[in-house]
Amino acid sequence: MLGTDVHPDRDTLNHIRAILLDIEGTTTPIEFVHQVLFPYARAHVHDYLAEHADDPEVRADIALLRAEHAAESAQAAGVPPWNPEAYVYWLMDRDRKSTGLKSVQGRIWEAGYQSGELKGKGEVYSDVRPALERWRATGKQIAIFSSGSVQAQRNLFANTTAGDLSPFLSGYFDTTTGPKREAGSYRKIAGALGRRPADVLFVSDVAAELDAARAAGMRTALCVRGHDEPHDSLTDHPRIRSFVELA
Repeated sequence: MLGTDVHPDRDTLNHIRAILLDIEGTTTPIEFVHQVLFPYARAHVHDYLAEHADDPEVRADIALLRAEHAAESAQAAGVPPWNPEAYVYWLMDRDRKSTGLKSVQGRIWEAGYQSGELKGKGEVYSDVRPALERWRATGKQIAIFSSGSVQAQRNLFANTTAGDLSPFLSGYFDTTTGPKREAGSYRKIAGALGRRPADVLFVSDVAAELDAARAAGMRTALCVRGHDEPHDSLTDHPRIRSFVELA
């Protein structure tokens, strides 16, 4: 049934052993990411890179970005000359899922949480905490898979508007595991969780990611929040509009 609401079968969900969640548009409003987190990172890139130029972890991020820049420059025109700060801005302007960029952003956000500027501002939908509590009470593992760095994920869920949600989460995965649109990434995640792919439900608002998870053998659910029509109307993934629909 394409283009219509197809809800997950509750009996099937009762046999799920682990739930893997996307963040943006699934647990967290897209507006928070684009209107709070991204602008905060952009505003602090210059000062952060200057102040942490000798930090070994930041130097490793810069080395990774330089390698990405060299590879991209060899393949496409329009890439700016190498300059770490300029390249970070260029990647952000294009919303690239660059591992180096995501690591730098995560470090900037962590500094924001530590300073108190972002503490307690990690917005999540109202149904998220009750769902995490419900799933944990029934023995389900809960993990996160996002293009944002593991560091950024940990800080977000430890500082949400619904309190510290990190005790409910047993795993965090980012692009170092693999791209979100490749089946191999989901096989790796299932293995890391100690589960068969068929025992894992992946919830995301992006059908292409769900396609990859299903190709790996996972169960899937398309999360549609606050929209009259799903982002991907031509898809046969079961649809939910709230975590209340997931047992």
